[in-house]
Amino acid sequence: MNLRFVEAFYWVASLKSISRAAEKLFLTQSAMSSRIATLEEELGVLLLDRSDKRFKLTGAGVRFLVHANKLLELQREVKAEMGSGVPVAVSMRIGAIESVLHSWLIPWLEQLRTEQPGLELELTVETTPILTEQIQRGTLDLAFAALPASADGVRNHALAPMDMAFVGHPVLHKKAKYRLAELAEMELLTFQKGSQPNVTLLDLFRQHHLQPKKVHAISSISAMVQLVQGGFGVALLPRVAVARLTGFYSLKVLGCDAKLQSLPIHASYRADPTTNTVETVVKSAIAFVEGASHAPKKSIKGKPLSSKKSMT
Repeated sequence: MNLRFVEAFYWVASLKSISRAAEKLFLTQSAMSSRIATLEEELGVLLLDRSDKRFKLTGAGVRFLVHANKLLELQREVKAEMGSGVPVAVSMRIGAIESVLHSWLIPWLEQLRTEQPGLELELTVETTPILTEQIQRGTLDLAFAALPASADGVRNHALAPMDMAFVGHPVLHKKAKYRLAELAEMELLTFQKGSQPNVTLLDLFRQHHLQPKKVHAISSISAMVQLVQGGFGVALLPRVAVARLTGFYSLKVLGCDAKLQSLPIHASYRADPTTNTVETVVKSAIAFVEGASHAPKKSIKGKPLSSKKSMT
């Protein structure tokens, strides 16, 4: 029995689509269909119910999926035991939201390159809805987003949440602490409408019976920071991202009399019986984030984050 054909069936059944499975394994749809048909011929049973437009496994397909998972796991164990110890080239598709990109993703990837020298990376930076949809479709192997993905075969781990802060320009915003009512009179910058930071920001003002003057929805942290640098307004950003950007921009974390909700971060990925690489990478990310969250931090509340003293 050709285990490549077994793997093809496993992903067709897991993703509930021949086209999605073909994309996952970098095959054409016709090649994927051919592998499934050959496997069915060898087994002497139909694995997919083709009488309906909706995807459905036959009874034999449901039973064989259990065996397929065991066969692929056994293949992985044999390779691990009999392998030469030489790093194997592995391609992984990782997605992340902007907050993760500008906070800990880059230093973690630098560490990961040392831990997994055979890893070839394909990185996508997108919004949470797009990332979770791509995990569900199987077009990403791992995603770091503000919400967990929900689908059969998808696993989720909650990572340390990110503290959020209002950020302004030190020349324009000289006070160490602002009342929420004062901030409501300023032009505010946050992430795109419907995102967790956008929703929680609006809820914060609503809970205090305040109506913000203007709330601009910006999908890019870089754009928000440059707008703050230009005196456009005050942005709501992850503190750790602000700290990493201080070498390039003149920024100041603004104290506030209201408690800001942290940004949750979830690692979502699909279980893959052919390899434990994804689980290993997820463990690496969890350890890195936990280590970073417990590292000593300097207080930056109410103090300029750059030595620059004038606006351009």
